[in-house]
Amino acid sequence: MSTRHGVEHVDVITLGAGGGAYPGAFALAAAGRQVVMVDTKGVMSGNCLAEGCVPSKAVYEMAELRRRMTAAPVKRALGALRAPVDYAGIVAWKDEVQEHRYRQHATELDRAAERLRLVHGTGRLLDAHSVEVSTDGSSETFHADQIVIATGADVFVPPIPGAELCVTSRDLFALHPAVTALPERLAVIGGGYIGLEVACMLRAFGSEVTVIEALPELLSGMDPDFVSLLAAGIDPSITIRLSSAVTGVTKQAGGGFTVHVRGGDAEDTVDADLVLMAVGRRPVIPDGATDLGLAMEGHGLAVGPSMQVPGHPHLYAPGDVNGRSMLFHSAVRQSLVAAHNILAGNHVVDRMDFDAVPATIFTAPEGAYVGLTRASAAKRQLAVAEGAYALEGDSRAQILGDTYGEIRLFCDAESLRLLGGWVVGIDAAQLIGQIGEAAAAGLSAYDLARFADQHPTAAEGIGKAARALVG
Repeated sequence: MSTRHGVEHVDVITLGAGGGAYPGAFALAAAGRQVVMVDTKGVMSGNCLAEGCVPSKAVYEMAELRRRMTAAPVKRALGALRAPVDYAGIVAWKDEVQEHRYRQHATELDRAAERLRLVHGTGRLLDAHSVEVSTDGSSETFHADQIVIATGADVFVPPIPGAELCVTSRDLFALHPAVTALPERLAVIGGGYIGLEVACMLRAFGSEVTVIEALPELLSGMDPDFVSLLAAGIDPSITIRLSSAVTGVTKQAGGGFTVHVRGGDAEDTVDADLVLMAVGRRPVIPDGATDLGLAMEGHGLAVGPSMQVPGHPHLYAPGDVNGRSMLFHSAVRQSLVAAHNILAGNHVVDRMDFDAVPATIFTAPEGAYVGLTRASAAKRQLAVAEGAYALEGDSRAQILGDTYGEIRLFCDAESLRLLGGWVVGIDAAQLIGQIGEAAAAGLSAYDLARFADQHPTAAEGIGKAARALVG
C-alpha cells in the first residue's frame, strides 16, 4: 500500500465484506495483492451471519428437532414430549453460534493482516478507481486498480401504512435480536422463502401462524410444480391466504396488532401478537454508482458471467448486489470468479454458472432444486426425460417416520445427461448438492444409476431415480 497526496493506493478494494467479497479478497491477498475491504458492519460475512442463513438455520434445526419429537412415530417410541419451548434459550443458542463464527472470521482476518485489512465504514464511488470511506465523522480516500462492488442486499419494506409496526427477519435473527419471546399468534406478510421458513419454524414451537401473500401462488418465480409439491406437505394448521393484499397494519388498544387484508373485493382482518414483514430483499447499490453510469438489470447491477460490470472491465459486482442469485454460497463462488479474473489482469479466465447453484427452502418439509427443472426446461424448449423416486419407499424416511416427498431428476431426453433436479422431503438440503455437482460435471442418468450410494440413506434414492430412466 502507498499514499500520495492523502490518497492511499491499494491493488483492490471491496465495498462489502460478505460472501461476495471476502472469499475473493483472501484469494487475492494470498496471491500477493494488497486488499482493503470496506464494510458498514465492521465484521466479515455480511447478512448471512448477521441475520440470515446461519442464525435462521440455528433456529430451524431446533424447530425440526421439536417437530420430529412431537410427531407420531417418536411419540409411539419415546412417549409424548411435554416440555414447553424455551424460545429465549433457542435465541441464546443462535447467538452463541453467531459469536463463535465471528471469532473464527476474526482469526482468519488476523492471519492475513499483512496484505488484507477490513475498514469499518461506508464506501462511496468517487470515480472508476477511487472510493471515499466515511466512518465516525471522518473520511479517507482509496485509489485501487480494481474495485469489487459487493454491497449485498437488504430487507425491503414496502410503503404499507403501519409497516413500522412490523418486525423483519433482522429482528428475529440478528445477534441479540429484538424478538426473544414466542408469539402466540404470528402473521407473516409474504409467501416467499423467508416468510414460509419462519412460519414453519414458529409453528413447530407452538405459535398459531397465518401467511398472507398478495400473489396467487407461494414462492413466486420457482417452478410451479415444485412449489405445489412442497406446499402440499406443509403443516395444514398454518393458514395460508393467497391473492390477499395487505392494505395496512394497526396496533390494538389492548396489545397486539390487526393486519388489514383485501382479497378481490372483500376486506378482512387478521389479528396477531407479532407481524413479520417478509416480502423480499433488494440489492444495495452504493453511492456514486449512478453517477458513473453503471448499468442496471432489474434492481441490481448488471454483470456478465465474468462478474465484470459492462463497459468497466476493472469493476466487478459479485453477490447479492447483482440480484441474479441471492444466496450466500452463490456469492462465494461469484467472489472467487472475480478474484480469478482480477489475477488474470481483467481477462476472463473464469465464469459463473448460475444454472449450477442449488437452492433450498428450509420449510417442513424441506425443498431444494438445482439446474433446469420442468418449467425452466420448457421455457428453453428443451425436451427432458424425468426419473423420480418417492420417499414413501425410502428406508431412511421410514426410520424417521417422515415419508412425504420425492427425488426427481431432469435429463436431456436424447442423451440422458443430467440437467437438474429437485428434492422435497428429508435431507433435501444435503441431497441437492450431490445432484448439482453431478449436473455441473456433465454426468448422465447412466452414471448415477451405476453408483452404489450408501444404505440406509436418502442419497441412494438419487440412483434409484436414475434407474427409473435407464433400468
